[in-house]
Amino acid sequence: MIETMHLTKTFYGAKPVKAVNDVSLTIKDGEVFGLVGTNGAGKSTFLRLLSGVLQQDCGNVLVDREPVFDNPESKKKIFFVPSEPFWFPNSCAMDMGIYYAGVYEDYDMSRFIRLLKDFSLDPERKISEFSKGMQRQLAIILGVCAGTHYLLLDETFDGLDPVMRQAVKSLLAKDMTDRNLTPVLSSHNLRELEDICDHIGLLHQGGILLSENIDDMKLNIQKIQVVFGSEEAQKAAEGMLHILEQKTMGRLHTYIVTGERGAVETVFRSVATVFFEVLPLTLEEIFISETESSGYDIRKLIMQEQ
Repeated sequence: MIETMHLTKTFYGAKPVKAVNDVSLTIKDGEVFGLVGTNGAGKSTFLRLLSGVLQQDCGNVLVDREPVFDNPESKKKIFFVPSEPFWFPNSCAMDMGIYYAGVYEDYDMSRFIRLLKDFSLDPERKISEFSKGMQRQLAIILGVCAGTHYLLLDETFDGLDPVMRQAVKSLLAKDMTDRNLTPVLSSHNLRELEDICDHIGLLHQGGILLSENIDDMKLNIQKIQVVFGSEEAQKAAEGMLHILEQKTMGRLHTYIVTGERGAVETVFRSVATVFFEVLPLTLEEIFISETESSGYDIRKLIMQEQ
């Protein structure tokens, strides 16, 4: 388990910048933790603090209840892949694999070679000749094969096409099942993390705006499509609901409301409807409702894929 308590980091220059501001959260073992936020929200700095690359100004970072900074035993449990991975000059993929095999005692070199072949990466080709997407694939493969308990990936899917994104997700899922890997994935895009994360933390201006288990959030937020039998039925239903968002197209009404599913369904069964159905919520819709109730509009904080 990774825990942060009042974690703070400021960079001093012409104007001090508080990159991480009083962040307290828990990353549980065996879960996929997603960290989202706009560029400049503090994601990269936060991951560097978790991995012990940076030292915090105040607060604590604990890995399995032990501090991580300047602690080799804690760092053995973590592999950090930054948004721009480091490569030795003129190195090839095999050079980097050999290097990390000397750093991490559980490094699986045979698996590394096998995955290079599976991802069609030439082990002897200079990494400088790889595309951005190929370099990102290599960095993730190096991290997976290190055998660490925690894998921190900054801007996880940057440069990967949809097929490679799915391949990486499958790779992470396999290691979670086989050896209880705990991935921590950052992105500026909610949609990239939607189908893999168990828990999401939203960073904004260095602070943690929201940290919630996705299943817990879904329990108390419902999306309903309905065609009412009459305007009276519509008014009666709306009077019994806590509506977060409403859209109307002709006679079709779509609501996002708070409340348990059974209670919400009871409301619609109590009025005249032509039909109604409960729809699955997207992660974006969940966060919009959660953050707007706190006075924020996530649509202004999170970049959307076009």
